[in-house]
Amino acid sequence: MKKMNIAVLTSGGDAPGMNAAIRAVARTGIFYGLKIMGVKKGYEGLINGEIFEMSLSSVADIIHRGGTILQTARSKEFTTREGREKALSMMKIFGIQGLVVIGGDGSFRGARDLSGMGAHVIGIPGTIDNDIPFCDYTIGFDTAVNTVVEAIGRIRDTTSSHNRANIIEVMGRNSGDISLYAGLAGGAESIIIPEVDASVEDVCKRIMHGRNRGKLHSIIILAEGVGGAFEMAKAIEEKISVETRVTILGHVQRGGSPTAFDRILASRLGAKAVELLMEGQTSKMVGQYQNEIKDFDFDKVLASKKEFSSEIYSLARILSI
Repeated sequence: MKKMNIAVLTSGGDAPGMNAAIRAVARTGIFYGLKIMGVKKGYEGLINGEIFEMSLSSVADIIHRGGTILQTARSKEFTTREGREKALSMMKIFGIQGLVVIGGDGSFRGARDLSGMGAHVIGIPGTIDNDIPFCDYTIGFDTAVNTVVEAIGRIRDTTSSHNRANIIEVMGRNSGDISLYAGLAGGAESIIIPEVDASVEDVCKRIMHGRNRGKLHSIIILAEGVGGAFEMAKAIEEKISVETRVTILGHVQRGGSPTAFDRILASRLGAKAVELLMEGQTSKMVGQYQNEIKDFDFDKVLASKKEFSSEIYSLARILSI
């Protein structure tokens, strides 16, 4: 395997488990005798040279922490060729021969473009939305789902006390996976996601079906990509006269200590990314796919769409009768 200087950055939205991935990159690299550098504030920091050498101590006691110690930012300048040329120039100044990018599809597009200009770049999928193709799960998704499930339990308690319905809006602009998995695990009556058309009539029917058998609460999970939570609440009240509240969980889903699953996944992916760079690989994403750690070309990943699990959606509807 090739000895080289490797840098790591986090880009786009933060996700629980990013720190575990950073730790894995740093410690795997140091184990193999490589020089590891951290880049602060994503691609923006790469352009501006916010780069420092990492040691074992740099990543001590971070595996359990949410967020990212490297911080993250979105860079408009990096979307231009001139911006990427600045980033590439900075990599040469600091002697960076390989780069690990932890982020989502937007981050991967930047990584692919940088690879096309001669850089060796490997991507690690870190996003709570779980919307990256060829990944069973992305880093942060499991933690976000557990955060939502805990919130469902708390909201169910107060909803039952007042005999109300509650719409819980969760993150997921183009992907309904958080809603789907949390809705199944939390026993929601209705799950409203971008991938499946839903009607207020169906939601009302499910609410009334539950009430007719003595149910004191109704939980509706809605992905933010669908929108209209307050409008739906108003429509439910008008149609069936059931008091309906809206809870928007927002960025609470991004924070918190990552679950054991996310820590293990991030550790495996971080180590594999370093190994791929040492093998001379570039323009690839490493992910867990069909329960195995595999790598895929960025072009293939970015040209594909994450498969929606209609099986889980059907199961959730069956179990919520």
